[in-house]
Amino acid sequence: MSSSSEVSGMDAVLKPVATLLMTDDCYDTFFHDFDFLNGDCLAALISKGLGLAIVAGAVMVKVPQIQKVWAAKSAEGLSFFGLLLELYAYSSMIGYCYNKEFPFSSYGDSFFVMIQTVILGFLMKKFTSSVAQGLAFVLIYFSILFVLISGMTPISVLTSMQTSNLPVVVVSKGIQAWANFSSGHTGQLSAITIFLIFFGSIARIFTSIQETGDPIMVWTYIIASMANFVLAFQIVYYWKATENLKKKKE
Repeated sequence: MSSSSEVSGMDAVLKPVATLLMTDDCYDTFFHDFDFLNGDCLAALISKGLGLAIVAGAVMVKVPQIQKVWAAKSAEGLSFFGLLLELYAYSSMIGYCYNKEFPFSSYGDSFFVMIQTVILGFLMKKFTSSVAQGLAFVLIYFSILFVLISGMTPISVLTSMQTSNLPVVVVSKGIQAWANFSSGHTGQLSAITIFLIFFGSIARIFTSIQETGDPIMVWTYIIASMANFVLAFQIVYYWKATENLKKKKE
């Protein structure tokens, strides 16, 4: 009787927290059957924990880039068209996953990176055009996003948009890579941001397989990882040239 009471007491305290990371069945497998080496539950637990860690990390992933542009009062080396394509990819992902009712841990990083990308877009417009153009950009973007997540957009359209992310990711990263190649440096591109996004996209391949099983999402992250690798390589390759440019300006 006391043993049953202890288990019940443990469940009351532990289960509400544990089931944030696992299903009820896996909770029973771990804490009632004490089968801590169950392959399916271990994979699901790792995936969920990794997904939440990626989401948490995404809250600050573009902050170094935003700070760099703000401090320099310049968006030199950054492509606004590439940024728009990047926003298309994030918006498609958010609209698709939200309407498919996938867990937030499987796409929450796209939401937070999207917010930071919009801020970056505003700053780019502010420093190259005007504050008014920056505000107009923000207003138009969030109006479009509302249409995508409000249920007004058919799921077939969202699926097509998500599928089109594959070439869009390549083109958006390709534009930035070409700008770096043409300039011979990476300008205001943040090394911290690029490497965080690169490692995050690699981890997302595993979490997408585990949490959604959606081949469109899996392939999107595979392609994104390859494209992000190119930018990460350029950061290293052009490091000296970028530093020399910075010293010259100072």
